[in-house]
Amino acid sequence: MINKPAVDELLEKLSADGHEASRYELCVVAAKRARQIIEQNNGRELPNKMKEITAACYEIDSGKVISAKD
Repeated sequence: MINKPAVDELLEKLSADGHEASRYELCVVAAKRARQIIEQNNGRELPNKMKEITAACYEIDSGKVISAKD
């Protein structure tokens, strides 16, 4: 379970232009970004033994990752 950043905060960050993000959308965006982080690191550990999904959530919270409609 994600405690920090809070799920509600992450949903607010993904919501934009009158579009309200769903929890499903948050899961998809975070999972895609986590997979990208895994590929970029080639199996190396992240700093502070942080998990890839946690890093993805922090990036969503900071605004580095957004949800794009296909």
